[in-house]
Amino acid sequence: MELRVIDQRFSICKLKELSQAVLTDEFSFAARTDEEISLVCSTNSVPKDALKCDHGWKAFRIEGELDFALVGVLAKIAGLLAENGIPIFAVSTYNTDYILTKEGVFPKAISILEQNGYTIKT
Repeated sequence: MELRVIDQRFSICKLKELSQAVLTDEFSFAARTDEEISLVCSTNSVPKDALKCDHGWKAFRIEGELDFALVGVLAKIAGLLAENGIPIFAVSTYNTDYILTKEGVFPKAISILEQNGYTIKT
């Protein structure tokens, strides 16, 4: 399976209103539930009035469109990283999954995945 590194820094934010989100970046993910509004965006695009923000994230995506019938793709990656003490923040889209880790452990995460048969593209 191929994974592609996304060459930018991300921040994960909690917003008061969805209108605060800048969704024009190449990569931005917004979610609204009955309890919160979350935004994953480029660190350069963090809304000034975000309620909370956690900076210093890097990301990679699983390449290609994943069929909804596939089982365990994200779970396997998450499991490998968890076994090595690397926490993740995952975002799923219609086509695929994106996995974020803190910058400090990102090289280790990529190395672990390579050692387990994943091809890493940059």
